[in-house]
Amino acid sequence: MSNSYKVEEEIEEPRIRTGKGLFSAMENLSASSGLFKEGLPVKYVPYIFYVCVFLIGYIWNAHTSDKLVRKIAKMKVQVNDLRADYTTLKAELMFKSKQSEVAKEVQSIGLEESMVPPQKIDLEEIEY
Repeated sequence: MSNSYKVEEEIEEPRIRTGKGLFSAMENLSASSGLFKEGLPVKYVPYIFYVCVFLIGYIWNAHTSDKLVRKIAKMKVQVNDLRADYTTLKAELMFKSKQSEVAKEVQSIGLEESMVPPQKIDLEEIEY
């Protein structure tokens, strides 16, 4: 034997990033735990797929509900405008259908209001 010493191989520490982003935090978490040193274990793939599908559905639902809320707000404005138009037109119709207003309108075509009151016509039962 010789008087030499054996140099032990140093184990390389995982590289840790010092950034503050989401990906650097994920890399630090995976590097420090040693879970994914040899790649992603196949047994976790169905769970990851399930979580991804669930998250996509959640995002789709949020976008759909936001779109529906905007559509409802737009329709409320339209309903209020239509209600105001209806009220205005109804008031105009009530005003123009008054007897005095109708008489003013028909004077232009030569019709006059009758000054003789209407008479009731009585028929005996035999006649009809």
